[in-house]
Amino acid sequence: RARRRGTPRPHGGRRAFNALPLFGVRVSLAERGRAVCSLRVPARLTDADGNWHAGAIAAAVDDVCAAAIMSVEGIIKVSVHYDISYFAPAKHHEEVEMDGRVVDRKGRMTAVTTEVRKKESGALVAVGRQWMTTSRPKGYQGSKL
Repeated sequence: RARRRGTPRPHGGRRAFNALPLFGVRVSLAERGRAVCSLRVPARLTDADGNWHAGAIAAAVDDVCAAAIMSVEGIIKVSVHYDISYFAPAKHHEEVEMDGRVVDRKGRMTAVTTEVRKKESGALVAVGRQWMTTSRPKGYQGSKL
């Protein structure tokens, strides 16, 4: 089966985008500090009302953030803060574009944002903001569970 150029491969392929596990994600731009991907919302990722499920949006935003960071750092980092705001629903079969950008770097910390927009109208669906680090915070003891 033919694969579109830039489409993430399930077990390897384009290095900066190995973190994208969502089947059907298409990479339209990959450059240092930026990853732009699109997805036609499949039925399996929708809720009972046919809206793209909030958890699926959060997972996609996290992956695009990680891809943008990986294009600069060359490694997947550990999230230390993740925040997402939802603005409008995206429906089954609607195409969305996710634009992830590294916005700041301080020591081992990297900040990234991802905007999710409906491709046809440009309407804002969600904005994710994330701080990631290459290692655990100093003094981290791990879970006692």
